[in-house]
This record gives sequence, structure tokens and C-alpha cells, in this order.
Amino acid sequence: MLAVPEPFVAYLRVYEPLSSFDPPVREQLAAAVERGPVDPFDAGLREQHLWLRSQLAAPPRLLPGETADGAAPDIGDVLVLDPAEVPTAEAATVGPAPLVCPLDLRGRSAAALVGFLGNAEIPLRSAVLPVPVETARVRASAVISQLAGGAVHVLSSTWTVPLPWFVLVDPVERCVVSEPGRRRVCWRVAMADARRRVARAHAIGRQSIGEEGPTRILRETGRWLERFHPHSAVELDYGGLVQLMSDSDLDADTSAEDVHAIVDAMEQDDAEEVGLRYEALRDFWSEFAARERHN
Repeated sequence: MLAVPEPFVAYLRVYEPLSSFDPPVREQLAAAVERGPVDPFDAGLREQHLWLRSQLAAPPRLLPGETADGAAPDIGDVLVLDPAEVPTAEAATVGPAPLVCPLDLRGRSAAALVGFLGNAEIPLRSAVLPVPVETARVRASAVISQLAGGAVHVLSSTWTVPLPWFVLVDPVERCVVSEPGRRRVCWRVAMADARRRVARAHAIGRQSIGEEGPTRILRETGRWLERFHPHSAVELDYGGLVQLMSDSDLDADTSAEDVHAIVDAMEQDDAEEVGLRYEALRDFWSEFAARERHN
């Protein structure tokens, strides 16, 4: 049988100091760390596995990880990061160790379900849900309300990376691993640096192009970051998208540099530079957008 590919998903993650969580979540996270964190190379496959198990159960589960009656499990999977692996600027503080990122798969699935219920046509909702629509809505909303701090620690994007996410990172701090069976592209950044960059880009974008489009994404991302401990770390990870990229693609990828140059050019009212950089981004990511359309 052919191997199932890793989901073509990119991630924006927040790792908070374990000590910043309140009981009993802190104890549950500590137990998860003691059992062993998820390897970041395997995070996408782990999420895929948990979702498939939920759908193959009898009866199928509404959300991954829960029991047949909808009961919540203890916190299961976490990613762990050492503060020493997080570049900092302007004396930003990260830590203390360990920094933990709950995968929050049940909560993220609940949020996606609420969005689906609001947007999908009635026949589609009826075909895919194992329970009545209103039951699904109530259960999903309850799960979202139980999230620690009221926010998921992971945002995800299929087939591409939202360009405003690159604002958060320092372009020169890209980490690339390209080995047989283990390929990864990511950036890490201190929370204080991420918030500062997002606030600047949002202010420039609002003045230059208004509140919609990329500016709205920056506003929402900034609000999301404010939900977490100020000494956290943020990680932008290409995740399963690296399966679609050759080594030459990775060498040619200047997305973070281009996005930062666009922000600077907008601040200086340099429309020509904005156009040139945007064209480079469009050329690089158009291939992946085409793959999404074909699927």
C-alpha cells in the first residue's frame, strides 16, 4: 500500500512556559511532557491519525480524542521547545523552560466545526454529521469555551502560508532541515518580538491599504497573540508543505524577506517596490495554489 502523505498544512504555534498554566491544566501538561512530547516532524501525521481514529470508531466521534458520549480526555499531545532555540531581539525574554504547545486538536476541530456549521449548505451538513446540527453546535461551542486561556495554541493553513504570518519572524533566522525522510522549514521568535512586528505592520497596513485583506489578518493575529503569556515563543512551520518543495524551491524561497520588504516599502510609499515584491511572492506560491485547485 502507498504511504499516506502528511497533510499539506502549515502551522503557526505558540509555546508557553509550563509554569504559566493554572492547575489542573499544568499538571496534565507536565504529565504529557513526562510521557514524551510529539516529535515536530511527526505532528501533522499524529493529528491525521487521531482524526482518522475518531471517524473509524463505532459510532464515529464528533471530535477527535473524545469518548462516544462526548466526554473530554485529559490533555494528550504536546510539543516542547527549549528557550535556547528561540532567537530574540531587543532583549526579549523567553521562558522559563520547558515551553509547551498543546496540540489542542479537539479545540481546533471544534472551532472548525462551528465555522463549517455556519457556512455549509444544509444537505452537506446533514450528510457529514453523526448527530443533529444543533447538538453539534452546542457541543463544539462548549469545547471552545473550555480551552486554556480561551484560545488554541495552533493555527493552521492548508496548501499555503498566509503571507501576513511572515511579518512575525526574522527572515534571517530560518531553520531548514533537509534530510532523507526528515525535512522541515520553520522560524522561532520571542512573543514580545512577534507582537511588536505585528503591531507595526498592522499600523502601516491600515494607513496604506485600509482595514481589510492582509491588515485584517494582522489585526486578528495580533489579538490572538495577546491571549498568551508574554514570555512565550512563536513558531512558523511549513509543516507538510515541504513535501511539495524541492531543495531548489527552498533555496529560491524569499517569502519572509519579501513580506518584510513590502511592509517597509508601504511605510515609505514605494509602490514600485511593493509591486515587485508581491510579484515574486505570487510567482513562488502560485504553484501550490494550483495544486489546491486540482485537489
